[in-house]
Parts: sequence; structure tokens; C-alpha cells
Amino acid sequence: MPASLSVEIGSLRLANPILVASGTFGYAREMAGMVDVGRLGGIVPKTITQAPRPGNAPWRTIETTAGLLNSIGLDNDGIDAFIAHHLPYLGSLGSPAIVSIAGRTSEEFAQMAARLSQYDEVAAIELNISCPNVSGGVDFGICPESCRELIAGVRQHCTKPLLAKLTPNVARIADVAAAAEDGGADGISAINTLLGMAVDWRRRKPLLGNIMGGLSGPAIKPVALRCVYQIAQRVKIPVIGIGGIGTIDDVMEFLVAGATAVQIGTANFNDPTVSTRILDQLPGALAEIGASSVQEIIGTIQTAPQPAPNVVGSPVA
Repeated sequence: MPASLSVEIGSLRLANPILVASGTFGYAREMAGMVDVGRLGGIVPKTITQAPRPGNAPWRTIETTAGLLNSIGLDNDGIDAFIAHHLPYLGSLGSPAIVSIAGRTSEEFAQMAARLSQYDEVAAIELNISCPNVSGGVDFGICPESCRELIAGVRQHCTKPLLAKLTPNVARIADVAAAAEDGGADGISAINTLLGMAVDWRRRKPLLGNIMGGLSGPAIKPVALRCVYQIAQRVKIPVIGIGGIGTIDDVMEFLVAGATAVQIGTANFNDPTVSTRILDQLPGALAEIGASSVQEIIGTIQTAPQPAPNVVGSPVA
């Protein structure tokens, strides 16, 4: 009997736990010629804002030793253009569209969420309260009480499942996650990028036009795993793991650490087909550990001290 790959995020049922992350998959049109997007557990298109945004000055992206620095600045055409031009297409793909939104104020977040709630094509809403590339982009995600108040305010106007996307650039991310849960979030997306910078020492200038940007890719995976584990230990709502995921082993690590699903981000730039390739490998990975479903391995990491192996030649007590 085939393994069951389905998972649930609040009232949102996903056929499998493999999603693609906001800002790395466009609005799905860009990838449709290379990826069978209908197979994905979910698509999180590029973050939208109330009004159009031109984004930050170049350079906007810099490759690093083990990742990517970006300072895009939430470049987008605004919610009106999204609803008119992108949402109908996203709704036709057969994969749930989880719309990512960012607001300058709690009122903007609530207004956008209320408006999007009217559309059947929107399966859920992800609140981007963790973008380090715009002024005030992380304000709601660094203080637990501000996060709780924002989520509670949006919850009053939104009938769709709500995900809070959190920043790792805080001292205690589990506290912020608990506040989001208390405010009414249905799930936590963790993590967004780590704040970083790149420098041209010969010209003595920063390489990014905005000086600093968000670091993503393999370099941040250990941090993301730690955050997912800490959050999953603290909250009862599902966690979606994000950060440096590019192989089936990465996915399995996040699942056993406590993630219910994952979002693949920067790896899409290297290989647009990575998400479906990993999805193809998922049943085999489950079978390897004797699991018949994704659900049964979530959060099964064993953290009790393990006995040291009895190595030949070593002293035995």
C-alpha cells in the first residue's frame, strides 16, 4: 500500500508536504514549463503589498559561499494587479495557493487578508512579518506582543487559514511563535532569511544597494532546523520548515525535527525541478524507516542521551 503523504495545516489539507517558498517561484507561470506545479503540496507566490512597490536599488542579489544574499525589497505590482492577473491562474493549477502578504501597518494586513478571503482561489494566507529587506519589515515579528496583536487583528477579518512567517533575527523565536498561536495563527512558517551583508573591500563599498539583505540557502539550514525544533516544542499548531532545503535528506530532517511541511526556496534557482524530484523520493525515504505516512514521523526526533558505541579497543565499563 502506498505511503500516505497528506498533511493538514489547520483546515487546509495538503496532498503532500512539499511546497515552494515565496519569492523563489514567481507567480508559478515562470516555472510552469519546467515543473508539474499541480503535483506540489502548495505554492506560495511572491509576497504582495497593498500598493505597488518598485523594490530596492541594485545590486539586489549576491551569491555567497553557501547561499544567496537578496535585497529585493518586496518588488511587486500590488494586490489589485495580483487579484486581476495572477490569482485566476494560480487557482487553475490544482495546487493550493497560499498567498503571502506584507503590510506597513496592522490595518493594511487586516484589509488585505479580508479582501483575499473572498476568493476561492486563495487556500490560505501567509503573513510575511519577517522580511529584512524593507523598512519596518520585521517590526511585527520581533516582539511577541506585537505579533499576537497583529495576528488577532487579522484573524477577526479573515476566514482563511493563517500562517505567520517568522524571522530568525530574534533572541527567542519560540516566544514569538507562541504569541502568534495565541493570536489565532493556524500555523508557523519558519524561517525567513538571516540578515547579512557582502562587501567589496577594494572599493570599500557594500555590494548590495540596500547595504544589507537576507541570507538564504544551505548556509542557514542548521539555524532553520534549530528554530523549527524549538517552535515545535513550544506550540501545538503545525510548523512549516524553510531554510536551506534542497534534498530529500533535508526534508526528512525537518519533518522529524517537528515540521509538518516544508517550503523549498533558494534551491529552485539552481534547479527548478527540485521540488518534484524530492516529492518522487519521499515515499522511498518513508519506507526506509518503516513509516507508512508522513504524519507518523513528524516531530519524532529523539533527544534523550544515547549510549556511546562500543568501539573495538575502547574501554568498557
